[in-house]
Amino acid sequence: MTEELTRTSALVGRHTALGSGLEDWNGMGTAWEYTTDPEAEHDAVREAAGMFDMSPLKKVRVTGPDAAAVVDHAHSRDLSRLAPGQSAYGSVLSEEGMVADDAIAFNNGDAGWLFVHGSGASMQMLEASATDRDVELELDDDLHIISLQGPVSFPLLNAASHADLGSLAYFNHLDTRLFGRSVMVSRTGYSGERGYEIFASGADVGDLWDAILIAGADRGVMPASFTALDKVRVEAALLFYGYDMTAEHFPGEVGLGWTISKNGADYRGKSVALTAVGNERFVGAGIAIDHSEIIDGGEVLRVDGVDVGVVNSPAHSHRLGKSLALVHIAPGAAAPGTRVEVVGETETYQGVVETIPFFDPKKTHTHA
Repeated sequence: MTEELTRTSALVGRHTALGSGLEDWNGMGTAWEYTTDPEAEHDAVREAAGMFDMSPLKKVRVTGPDAAAVVDHAHSRDLSRLAPGQSAYGSVLSEEGMVADDAIAFNNGDAGWLFVHGSGASMQMLEASATDRDVELELDDDLHIISLQGPVSFPLLNAASHADLGSLAYFNHLDTRLFGRSVMVSRTGYSGERGYEIFASGADVGDLWDAILIAGADRGVMPASFTALDKVRVEAALLFYGYDMTAEHFPGEVGLGWTISKNGADYRGKSVALTAVGNERFVGAGIAIDHSEIIDGGEVLRVDGVDVGVVNSPAHSHRLGKSLALVHIAPGAAAPGTRVEVVGETETYQGVVETIPFFDPKKTHTHA
C-alpha cells in the first residue's frame, strides 16, 4: 500500500492478519482481498453471513437547531417524514440537479442526524446547505461500521443483543448493547440479503469483530473482502458512486429517479432534476455477457453497429454462472432481451440485457 492515507480503521490489524495488503478507498486502507477465496466469501453472504468493515464510509454528525433543515436541503428524499430511528437512502444533488453523491440519512432524534456517504461531495454539499444556519457538522472517524450480511445475521446478532432485532424494520435503527458493547444497529446493507450494519466506537469495534467471528464459527460466518462485496452488490444491482454514477449524471439516468422527491423540502437541484425526467440520455440497466470471466469495464455497447452504451461495473457470479455488468444504455436499447455487442480494446463479446436485480429480483431476501 503506497497511497497517502488520511483515515485509519481500528480494524487494520485484523485485515492484515487475514492477508490483506489494504488499498486506498475514500482515504482509508480497505480490505479489497484476503487470502480466502472471494467466491467462498460470496457464498458465505448468500448462505450464512459475510462480515465487512464498512468504516471507509464517511460518517457526518449533523447537530443543532437547524440540523433537520440542513440534511433535508442536501438530500433528495423527504426527510421530514422520518421518525427518530428511521433512515432513508437518496441522492445528493448539485445545483445542476446531477448526482454529487449518494447517502443514507439517519434520524437520531435528540442526538441529531447521521449522514453516511461514500466518495462523493456530500460534505461539501452539507457545508453549503449549512450556510447561515445554526448547525454543526462533524466528520466522525471514531465511528466504525461492521456490516454483517446474510441469513445467519439475524439469529446471531439477536442472540447477543439487549434489544429485540426481530422488530427492527428495513431502514430502521436502534441503540442497544451487543456482545456487551454500546452500538447502534441499523437494518441496512449493500448485499441484497437481510443484514445489519453495526455502528461502534474504535475502542469497541475490534472486540465486536472478534465476538461475531466466535459466535459464527460453526455457522459459516466469515470475514469478507471488498472483492466479494463487489460481486454481491452487482448481483443485487446496487450502485457504487464513481462507477455507476458521477456528477455528470441526472438521477433518472442511473436508476436513481425513484430517490427524487416531488414533495417535501426544496432541496438543492430539485427543480432541475425534475425537469430532466423524461429526457434521459441513457438509463441504468444490467447485461449478461457470453464470457466465462469478469470483463474489464469501460467496454462500449453496440446494437447494429451503433454505440448505445457503456459498461460501468462488471462482475463474474459463480453462483449465477454468468459474467454480469451494470451499464448505461440508450433507452431504446434497454428492454430485457435486447442483444448487444460488448466491445473492448482487444475483445468483443456478445451480451443480452437482463432484468435487474440479477439476484432475487423481488428482493425477498432483503425484506425477509
